[in-house]
Amino acid sequence: MSESVEDILTDRKERFGWYGFDLANTSFTVLIVTALFPLYFRVLAWNTTLGDAMWGYAGSITMLIIAISSPVLGAIADFGGTKRKFLTFYTSICIAFTAFMFILPGLRQSEIDLLNPGVGPSPFPEILGLDVWVWAWIIFIIANIGFQGALPFYNAWLPEISTEDNIGRVGGYGFAAGYIGAMATIVIALVVIMADLPYTYAFTISAIFFLVFAIPSILALKNRPPKVFPGEEGQSLTKLGFRRVKNTLKNIRKYNGLPLFLVAYFLFSDAITTVIYYAAIFGQEVYLFSTTMILVFFAVTQLTAIPGAFIFGVVADRIGTRKTLIITLFIWIVALAVAYLFVSFGAIVWWIVGLIAGVGMGSSQSTARSMYGQFIPEEKRSEMYGFFALTGKFAAILGPFVYASVLLLANPAGLSGLVAQAHLTAMLVILLFFVVSILLLLKVRQPVKGEAKVYLEDDQPFV
Repeated sequence: MSESVEDILTDRKERFGWYGFDLANTSFTVLIVTALFPLYFRVLAWNTTLGDAMWGYAGSITMLIIAISSPVLGAIADFGGTKRKFLTFYTSICIAFTAFMFILPGLRQSEIDLLNPGVGPSPFPEILGLDVWVWAWIIFIIANIGFQGALPFYNAWLPEISTEDNIGRVGGYGFAAGYIGAMATIVIALVVIMADLPYTYAFTISAIFFLVFAIPSILALKNRPPKVFPGEEGQSLTKLGFRRVKNTLKNIRKYNGLPLFLVAYFLFSDAITTVIYYAAIFGQEVYLFSTTMILVFFAVTQLTAIPGAFIFGVVADRIGTRKTLIITLFIWIVALAVAYLFVSFGAIVWWIVGLIAGVGMGSSQSTARSMYGQFIPEEKRSEMYGFFALTGKFAAILGPFVYASVLLLANPAGLSGLVAQAHLTAMLVILLFFVVSILLLLKVRQPVKGEAKVYLEDDQPFV
């Protein structure tokens, strides 16, 4: 007997599978993107300024590739009916290349402590004629493309495994599962570092963790029939994807205040992404945090992110999303200003910055998403949120590129004595992104509930 639509929508097994994938992929986010691999990579690069800059460029290259391909990936997710196949494909790339990091030098923390990057020639032998850091850089980019490429397919399941009444709760459970995965992988990394095991062990464990929890998750998720709308029959997914973006750009100008809001979102989303990319390196270089302290730092930051999102969700209902968003961005400005101005007070400052930034991190993006939703009618949610996600992907290109370029401009010779100051200068530039975002939001009117309906009848169909 075939399953009804209602059976599929309320399938608890599938929902738990969806939660499990969020738990699984945080092992890559925490250990590879955020906390551990950036510190390892800058040692391999030997010239820390060059290594830190190339780290930012790696992020920008990844997101450029993903942003360009996103319309096609989105079309596959919406219309193709083969989400699970593509989720498996991209996840496999991420896991395989994360595991491939095991071929890199198996440095232990005790060995890293004895090294003095930038002094003398690099102790790491070339591999097939290329410096070892180049191989690490390439492996990371490919793994990150796999990770980012899987996300559109994973996210596309949320409206399919939930109803209008429980979509917020289901999404929240996914976030909670991700938090559990993040804390678990931080504990794993702490064990590796404190036991003085090679860093590559942590990277391999990250891949195994991702694999073990991803397999049952993907098996539990179900494909839906392709969604083909009038006028789209027989067209390629590539054409459908890019035409959807073109159509949305044409219509978005009709939504009063929305274009300016999206520019502000582009800038502050860009800034948040950059801070996350460089937080571990900044803490180590400027505030002299050890690897163990950095891992604990990220755990503490996540602890403040959850209540931050909850508290400001209540505040947004009281005073409006626009004012709330401005407040959360001001929190980011305070955090980065403190990090820049009070370096002389030592490590305690970076702990305080982590607590402050955690509140901002947990609230800025969720408030922005809620405000965006107030601009658009219910009937256009799928199309418009796809464009919102695409804007975020393009935003993630600029920030790391700017930060990396400032590092090279501030310390072109790669002098070890100027590395910390170069990071402070780069972070100050990123702070300006938040300032400009607030100035733009001050010109955006708070959307009124129900007003988006008036735009619906003027929108262009996908023809």
